[in-house]
Amino acid sequence: MTNYEKLVRKPSFFRMFTGLSAGAFDKLLADLEPVWLARKAKQSATRPRRRKPGAGRKAKLRLADRLLLTLLYYRAYVTQEFVGFLFGVDKGTVSRKVQELSLCMAGVFRIPEKKVRIDPEDLELEAVFVDATEQPVNRPQRKQRDSYSGKKKRHTVKHQVVVTRKRKAPGGKQRVQIKAVSKAAQGRVHDKKVYDRSRLRIPKGVPKSGDSGYQGSDLQVPKKKPRSGQLSDEERRANRRLAKERIVAEHGIGKVKIWRIAADRYRHPPRRHTVMMKNVAGLHNRMYG
Repeated sequence: MTNYEKLVRKPSFFRMFTGLSAGAFDKLLADLEPVWLARKAKQSATRPRRRKPGAGRKAKLRLADRLLLTLLYYRAYVTQEFVGFLFGVDKGTVSRKVQELSLCMAGVFRIPEKKVRIDPEDLELEAVFVDATEQPVNRPQRKQRDSYSGKKKRHTVKHQVVVTRKRKAPGGKQRVQIKAVSKAAQGRVHDKKVYDRSRLRIPKGVPKSGDSGYQGSDLQVPKKKPRSGQLSDEERRANRRLAKERIVAEHGIGKVKIWRIAADRYRHPPRRHTVMMKNVAGLHNRMYG
């Protein structure tokens, strides 16, 4: 009996270990298989074969267990040695499978990172919220100042997240989706500069807002207190109304970070961070969108 077959018998444990329900996992597995097979076929076509197809030692993990391994690693972000012990493989195998499945999942989710377009025919779209999220990283050996975030007081990597809220159906739950994740930026880069680089495009008539870090952009932002003055009562009420609406973005980012690989100190090479964040956003949409 495989690890997947053991765990799927306990639905509450399955979601605790992977962040997805068993049904959402099965749907992701069905969408992932053709992408994975196409990737394997492409690799076989570009590399000269030494054996006939089907020859050689058989893989120890099936695709379902490989996906389970990857999601468990995303969810708990424990060491690769620990995950390898659970699945009966070594650290190198865990590293290869996680990297391979991460690229395949990116091909399934297709979360954009630049020139973002929100579908103008989406009649259920109610509002768009833009926010930035930072994650601690290992201190770089060179140009440490570029990665140092004065807000977090440590070295970080930053992404801009575009969260959309759809109209709530009678008796239904509020649906929140992550529509875009920008390319990774160093912690010192200002939020507005990340926004300008993303070239976000939103349909006319859809409210779009950001926090005070987006002052000077085309987003609706809170009114800042003048240097030598006070906000009026109306301005304070407007700021409170905007904060109540923008809490949706905070909740969306908070749910993304149940996958600990997006919350704890990132231990992998920085070049892989954007793919990881886009995959975690895709997992969020599958589970909560």
